[in-house]
Amino acid sequence: MTTTAGRLAPSFTDADVLAVGALLYRWTGMIFGANKRYYIERRVAARMAHHAIAQPQNYLEFVARHLGEREALINAFTINETYFYREDHQLAALSREILPEIVRTKKPGDHVRIWSMPCSTGEEPYSIAIWLLENWPLVDAYHVEIVGSDVDTAALEQARAGRFTQRSLAKLPTAVQDSYFEAERNHRRKIIDDLRESVRFTAANIIERGSLANVGKFDVILCRNLLIYFDDESRLLAANNLHECLNEDGFICLGHSESMGRISDRFTLVRLEDAIVYRRA
Repeated sequence: MTTTAGRLAPSFTDADVLAVGALLYRWTGMIFGANKRYYIERRVAARMAHHAIAQPQNYLEFVARHLGEREALINAFTINETYFYREDHQLAALSREILPEIVRTKKPGDHVRIWSMPCSTGEEPYSIAIWLLENWPLVDAYHVEIVGSDVDTAALEQARAGRFTQRSLAKLPTAVQDSYFEAERNHRRKIIDDLRESVRFTAANIIERGSLANVGKFDVILCRNLLIYFDDESRLLAANNLHECLNEDGFICLGHSESMGRISDRFTLVRLEDAIVYRRA
């Protein structure tokens, strides 16, 4: 048992660490095994200190009874590494090939729905909105709806606020920053209200079908760098849920190290000029 800030830090048994990992897997599909012991202990200890709970076993009983604490624990373990125009070759594919194909069967004024899942603190769905305004000539001809979803409710609150550091904005051209962001104190910028209000954010869990019931169906889904944290069973469950959320012939973009072909046969690989994507089979 070690000392932290004048307090005795809790001692975790192997069983405690495995129990936390099992809960997180059941709730999110993400794997946190014994090799992440230090990571698990630090984050659970912080939640225990917040509630003045001394023993890991007592905390496990507490989090099992309180949905609000379950949400807080999940938030503590999610990874929110993101920035504007990340993997922008996929954004180029979106404006040059994917959306022109999608609207081929639509009329002017029809809905075009795009889903960013997980959306983290909002950089990705806002990037989609900015990219289309800058690069898709038909953006005003259709009712484009962009939805950002994540299991991390704290990240969603940041996304709705629309405030970002220069690190998040580094890949955006200066002219784009000046057009869509207002300068604030401490070198931060806030996205302009018109753009902020054009993206809708909602909590959703990709392995929990019930949490996806209200998001509807989409023409394009960007689900990047999430499935790498899952095992085969959770990946298949996520893929099936993504399939159900796609319109017929809709497209899905994964992260550069992810392959739907190794997960499910319900999608067809499509090689575009700028990116490899998948289409609902």
